[in-house]
Amino acid sequence: MQSVFVAGSRALSKLNPQVKERLDNIVKQNFTVLVGDANGADKAVQRYFAERNYQHVVVYCMDVCRNNIGRWPIHTEKTGTGLAHDRHYYGIKDLAMAKDASCGFMIWDGTSKGTLTNVINLVKTQKKVLLYHSPKKQFFTVRTTGDLHHVLDVSGVKNVEGFLASLQTTRPESDHPEFAFRS
Repeated sequence: MQSVFVAGSRALSKLNPQVKERLDNIVKQNFTVLVGDANGADKAVQRYFAERNYQHVVVYCMDVCRNNIGRWPIHTEKTGTGLAHDRHYYGIKDLAMAKDASCGFMIWDGTSKGTLTNVINLVKTQKKVLLYHSPKKQFFTVRTTGDLHHVLDVSGVKNVEGFLASLQTTRPESDHPEFAFRS
């Protein structure tokens, strides 16, 4: 069964009709949805699928699951104690979702570094990403670094290379030189 990693910015807590239509397409195709447990887009996506009683959902969490609105099965990444609960900490579960998914659907607020890191992690493994740029209400298909550069340029990011370098993905990208961004 195909699986789709659905995620987005924590600043986006409401889904517009365009995004809901794409989520409905996921349901029609009977894809398994891999979604995180954060507030914002993750929680809004969970709420949407729970309201439709969609059962093909797996919630990815770190040591403790923060949100699981539909009481779906969970996939927990265990880390032990002492780690700061920052973007890199939660990025561990995001890497697992990128690895496990067949493709991705990202809902981006135009600034979230975590959402773009998810796009990069999917593209690195040759997985297609549908990226919804919320401020422009526009969809982009991202398959390559060139596609990502185009999205950022169209989105008005003034220093694309610097912005990408600031993402500092959660593990070294030495085996993917096209993602060795320079500032």
